[in-house]
Amino acid sequence: MSADTTPGALRQCLELARKDLRQELRAGEALLVTAPFGAAGLLLVPLAIGSDVPLLRQIGPGLYWVVMLLFGVLVTLRQSAVDGPAQLAMVRLFGVHPAVRLAGRAAANTVLLLIFEALLIPVAVILYDPDLSGWVWLLPVFPLVAVGLALLGTLANALAQGLASRTALGPLLVVPVSLPLLLGATQVLEAARYGHQPWSWLLLILTVDLAVAVALGLVSRHLEEAA
Repeated sequence: MSADTTPGALRQCLELARKDLRQELRAGEALLVTAPFGAAGLLLVPLAIGSDVPLLRQIGPGLYWVVMLLFGVLVTLRQSAVDGPAQLAMVRLFGVHPAVRLAGRAAANTVLLLIFEALLIPVAVILYDPDLSGWVWLLPVFPLVAVGLALLGTLANALAQGLASRTALGPLLVVPVSLPLLLGATQVLEAARYGHQPWSWLLLILTVDLAVAVALGLVSRHLEEAA
């Protein structure tokens, strides 16, 4: 790719991401509907367990990431992320590469997931009062998990494009593959709490992100043709 086409691809990606975010802002599906359900999911466990504070403090971080991944999948598979035939034809007419289109979708998903994470953090802290020793290590975890889940959701959405059971099939595709993200995210804070350097867990999350990004780029044209 020549140097003069790279900025064009980047601008296309940003414009597509901006378009997705504008659609979501009008629909309010991810943050006005899914986020309250995620908060309710965090609330149900304390209601079921009761006032066992030590147990709640111990399981709080893990439950946060479980809820984040399960409901985060729904954020990436929101109805506002579905492109109709006319939209796809318009994108092709403007010469947008399929990989750029999917990258724009993944960028929008990442922004929404970062907001979703931020909305759930105070709920988890209030309900579970977890031990946040080594919390500084979470600063790279939040964006890395958001990027990984955004890429996985974008890939699943493209694979299930046009299927009536898209919202049911999507989580079945994403959740099993996202388990390394869950494992890495929970173990980073656990390792830091005991004075260990959690670089290996951060590397695990980063590896998943890169692997899914490469896979998305390789199959983007095939997915475009299938759509």
